[in-house]
Amino acid sequence: MQAIPTDTCALSRGWQLGDGHFTTLHAPYGRIRHWPYHRARLSHACERLHMPMPNWQEVKSQLLAHLDATADQVVRITLVRGRGGRGYSIQGCERTQVVITVSSFPAHYYQWRQQGIEIGVCQGRLGCSPLLAGLKTINRLEQVLLKTELERHGWSEALVCDSQGRVQEAVTANVFWRTGEHIFTPVLSELGVWGTMRAWSQDYLGARLTFTQAPLSEVFGADEVWLSNALLGIVAIKAIIGPPNTDTAVLNNPLLPVNRVDFNNQNSQITKELQQAYEKTN
Repeated sequence: MQAIPTDTCALSRGWQLGDGHFTTLHAPYGRIRHWPYHRARLSHACERLHMPMPNWQEVKSQLLAHLDATADQVVRITLVRGRGGRGYSIQGCERTQVVITVSSFPAHYYQWRQQGIEIGVCQGRLGCSPLLAGLKTINRLEQVLLKTELERHGWSEALVCDSQGRVQEAVTANVFWRTGEHIFTPVLSELGVWGTMRAWSQDYLGARLTFTQAPLSEVFGADEVWLSNALLGIVAIKAIIGPPNTDTAVLNNPLLPVNRVDFNNQNSQITKELQQAYEKTN
């Protein structure tokens, strides 16, 4: 066992309580994509969590200082409530700590955008948490477990439902679908993450987008389905695959309308429109 000094960051509220939130940006060759959306997300989370706002100009300056103009990068900005009150209390927590980390961009995401992907359906369910709905807090244990399930099946991504069997999001992305002339995405009023690409898509689509609570059968019956997040951009779904047939419990699961559905990407008109619009944005 290792003794931890009392002044170490390991004893911060982020370490002990998961008291913080973050956003992940794509920074290709020294350029920040969609900074206004990421700043808005962080500001909104600070307000909801009663965290002091950092100086955004300083945050952006530090962010730019971390970038390499010769590299395709991913940047994570993590905001953690500063030290103060004992236990859960936030009294005396007058500062917000900002941590910026940089890594390489996953190059296979470009291939996903061009070719689309097949995804699965997780058996794990998201819990209802209206106090935190929409926020990307640093406590991601549900996603850790869902990612474990996804990797066990060898899926690229997977849809995730709530306890009532309604589609909410993918493990690391938001989900959209089109049926006829109507475009839908889950409302996420009680759980889930409001991604920056979800916000961008809402602004772009305007009144064409409807927020809904839908069972898996509606997504399986759609004309086209796509995922979005700040790194993926917009990715078409070629097929949705149920878990392996060897699992009797899965075969008897009423939440799975069929074991597999394929989508004709020739009909992916909205996906292609969004991809083209996204490529033109900064």
